[in-house]
Amino acid sequence: MDDQTIIGLFWQRSEQAIAAADQKYGNLCRKICMNLLRNAEDAQECVNDTWHSLWEQIPPQRPDPLAAYIARIARNLAMKRISYHNAAKRSAVIVSYEELSDCIPSGQDPASRMEAADLRRLINDFLDTLNPVNRNLFLRRYWFFDSIEQIAAGFGMTRGSVKTRLFRIRQDLKDYLAKEADIYVG
Repeated sequence: MDDQTIIGLFWQRSEQAIAAADQKYGNLCRKICMNLLRNAEDAQECVNDTWHSLWEQIPPQRPDPLAAYIARIARNLAMKRISYHNAAKRSAVIVSYEELSDCIPSGQDPASRMEAADLRRLINDFLDTLNPVNRNLFLRRYWFFDSIEQIAAGFGMTRGSVKTRLFRIRQDLKDYLAKEADIYVG
């Protein structure tokens, strides 16, 4: 079933909408939530909450692309659950954010230097400068929070190669932010 048909079902308030969304995007949501939460029960709850949230948001929203919209909802719900359950624990999310701390100012809220939307725009612009493989490596690690091992297996690379490329991408991001937004991280 295509995305517009699924959105149409939500607009009609048809219960089939959730089943269709789950059939098409359920595996994506479960993967995102499992990568973040590492707990099947919590992940499934977040997926269920994703469908509930989608039901509440459509209408009035008509998201395009639907996959990105659903993935963002699932990711945000999983991040909230992490904050709730693991506030003091070191999780994969914290490790991934620590890796990016060399690029984005630490000890300062980036919003204090610029609006969060501007930072998001700059990072999106930076991602547009990357070749497709490096862009996907960055997204797999820092958006989907895949482990180094998962990325290496998925791209047919060694762990060392993945780590090296991610390090270089972070350095490039740091340089890009310094040039484009006058953000310097020591």
